[in-house]
Amino acid sequence: MTSIHPTAIVHPAATLHPSVSVGPYAVIGEHVRIGANSRVDAHSVIEGHTHIGENNHIFHHAAIGNVPQDKKYAGEPTELHIGNGNTIREFCTLNIGTAQGGGITRVGDDNWIMAYVHIAHDCQVGNHTVMANSVALAGHVLVGDWAIIGGLTGVHQFTRIGAHAMIGFSSHVSQDIPPFVLAGGNPLSVRGLNVEGLRRRGFSSNQMAAIKAAYRVLYREGLSLEAACAQLQEMQAQLVQGDGWEDVLAMLMFLQQAERGIAR
Repeated sequence: MTSIHPTAIVHPAATLHPSVSVGPYAVIGEHVRIGANSRVDAHSVIEGHTHIGENNHIFHHAAIGNVPQDKKYAGEPTELHIGNGNTIREFCTLNIGTAQGGGITRVGDDNWIMAYVHIAHDCQVGNHTVMANSVALAGHVLVGDWAIIGGLTGVHQFTRIGAHAMIGFSSHVSQDIPPFVLAGGNPLSVRGLNVEGLRRRGFSSNQMAAIKAAYRVLYREGLSLEAACAQLQEMQAQLVQGDGWEDVLAMLMFLQQAERGIAR
C-alpha cells in the first residue's frame, strides 16, 4: 500500500505505484506518474505532466515539473520524464519542456543531482551523471552519459556536454564540451582528458590510446575543426571495434553536430 503522510496533498488522478512513499506536506499534481519504490520527501512539489520511474529518491523541498522559465510557454501540456534510480537532492528545480523544444525535458537513469541544481526546459540528461551543488542548466542543454559537472557551474542554453566529460568547479560553459575531456574555468578552457574517470569505468589501454590520439588531433595539432574531423575520420577507419573505434566515432559524431563551436 502506498505510504502517504496525512498532511501530503496528492491529486486523486495522480498515478502512484503502491510502493511509493510521500512525506509530510508534499504536493503531487493531477498528471503525475511515479513508479515503484520511489520516495518523495517532505515539502516537495511535483506537478505538470511528469513521469517518474522506479527507485528514485526526491529529497525535501524539490520542485519538479514546474512550468518553463520561458516567455514563449503558453500552457501547452509539455512533459518531464525522469528515469530510474535517480537521487535528486534538496531544493532542485526541474522544468517541463516547451512546444518549440520538442515538448519533453528528459533525465535518464542513475543520476546524482545535488542540492539546488536547476534543469531547465527541454534539457536532455543521460545516465550516470553527477551534478554538484548549484549547477544550472539553461534550456535545451544536452548532458551525455557519465558526465560530471562541478558545483556552481552555469551552462548556456543549447550547449552540449559530451559523455565522460568532466567540468570543474564554478565554470562558465558557453560552448560544447567534447566527450572524454576535462575542462573548467571562466573563461572556460580544456585542460586535458578525464583520464581517471575513464580508468574507473574500465576503458581498456587500447581505448585509452585511441582517445588520446583523437585528443591530440583536436587540441594539439593546430587544426581547424573541419580539418580535425577529416583526420579523425581517417583514424577511425583504421581502428577495429572494441579497440577505440566506437570512442573515436563518438567524438567525431559529437564534433560534426557542433553548432555553438567547441571549447578549446
